[in-house]
Amino acid sequence: MALEWVVLGYAAAAEAIMVLLLTIPGLDALRKGLVAVTKNLLKPFLSVVPFCLFLLMDIYWKYETRPSCEGDSCTPTEHLRHQKSIMKSQRNALLIASALLFYWLLYSVTNLVVKIDHLNQRLERLKRTE
Repeated sequence: MALEWVVLGYAAAAEAIMVLLLTIPGLDALRKGLVAVTKNLLKPFLSVVPFCLFLLMDIYWKYETRPSCEGDSCTPTEHLRHQKSIMKSQRNALLIASALLFYWLLYSVTNLVVKIDHLNQRLERLKRTE
């Protein structure tokens, strides 16, 4: 079960790097290529959304079927295992939230950069016609 978390982590990292590269000032020469690559990768990265929902349901199922360890009903080892399981679930939920947030940011930033490019082209055309 660890492989899907690694894949999700790499996808979130790739999304974060793309958002960072699109928003760094001074990369105007590379921006056109970055926008083209990002626009082409938005559809494949959309698969992150159902994947995150699946993993979220997996966390919920594990939470619901987890044996409760309250009071003196379990040994210290079982209690430690229960606490580790809760911490892993919280970490994985944070990873899911960050992957979804980075995808939304990547989509929004890419659309904004494309709109700005179109407006700049339109402005240049208007300046040439005057």
